[in-house]
Amino acid sequence: MSFTTTKVDEQEFKEHIVQQYTDIIGEKLGGKVLAFSDEWFAAAENLIKPKEPIRDATRFTYAGAWYDGWETRRHNTEECDWVIFEMGVSSATLIGCEVDTAFFNGNHAPFISVEGANLVSAEGSIDFKSVKWDTIINKMECGPSQKQYFVRDKITEKTYTHIKLNMFPDGGIARFRLYGKVNPIIPNNITIQLDTASAVQGGVCTSFSDQHFGSVDNLLLPGRGHDMSDGWETKRSRGEGHVDWVIIKLGHKTNVKKIVVDTAHFRGNFPQYIKVEGIEYKDSASEPSFEDATWETVVSQSKTGPDKEHEYEISSNKPFTHVKLIMIPDGGIKRLRCWGTLA
Repeated sequence: MSFTTTKVDEQEFKEHIVQQYTDIIGEKLGGKVLAFSDEWFAAAENLIKPKEPIRDATRFTYAGAWYDGWETRRHNTEECDWVIFEMGVSSATLIGCEVDTAFFNGNHAPFISVEGANLVSAEGSIDFKSVKWDTIINKMECGPSQKQYFVRDKITEKTYTHIKLNMFPDGGIARFRLYGKVNPIIPNNITIQLDTASAVQGGVCTSFSDQHFGSVDNLLLPGRGHDMSDGWETKRSRGEGHVDWVIIKLGHKTNVKKIVVDTAHFRGNFPQYIKVEGIEYKDSASEPSFEDATWETVVSQSKTGPDKEHEYEISSNKPFTHVKLIMIPDGGIKRLRCWGTLA
């Protein structure tokens, strides 16, 4: 399938990619580095760290100046340096990427490309030299110390499990994000309850009020995290009647049976109350808004407490495509779980 790759601005990328798809190689979702050509100055595993890169110009290592990213030796005799990643999800179709060369200026990657392969049937160690890689993102030019956003004009038809980032010919990249649509594993027994809000099942945060201290997509991660940094946390509100909210598109239309709101690690800044609403949204070309009149109450306004999983059994058996989590008035939540059967 022929395609083109276009460089877009940050706002367009956030609206059309980040809020519609999942970063499928991020460390926080379980992505990992399997192999690389070289990492003399700085480790390849830094590429998928969740936090923004930093710089300490006074810090040096045995290899040279310290960088928070991936940096290879000079004078590469091969066409490019490369890193191979295993996704943190079962597989995904792919749409676009972010390449951040923050603090790499004069030693940044001049060009990159991205390739993919489906190695789900591979057993044991993989001979990456024999893998047939498909082009996901065409060879694109990068600039020094900046974020650049590259998007395909169409999502891939094939699903992939492994990714290869190529850097021509050598240099440094601080962070790499790759976005796609998760292809979850569906159980044969459809009466089994799944957490369909989970990013592993294809859940995506499509809109939100605020994410000043912590990103909304953290709500959908596996596990309970390690501190407040990997949850969703908003600014302190000062106005009367304020609420913060996030809308989550479930990975499947779901007969919701149980909602779990986890305030793990939020001990002095948990929300005073929460509320959860659901909607069966049938317009596949758009997403529901906060004000949509057809939202239904799933969990009525409920008091929350610190560092605790709050469980709410749902008696109605209505199918929903999206849920809306509301914090009253503001605060932090670690995870949202939406358990139910596939509708």
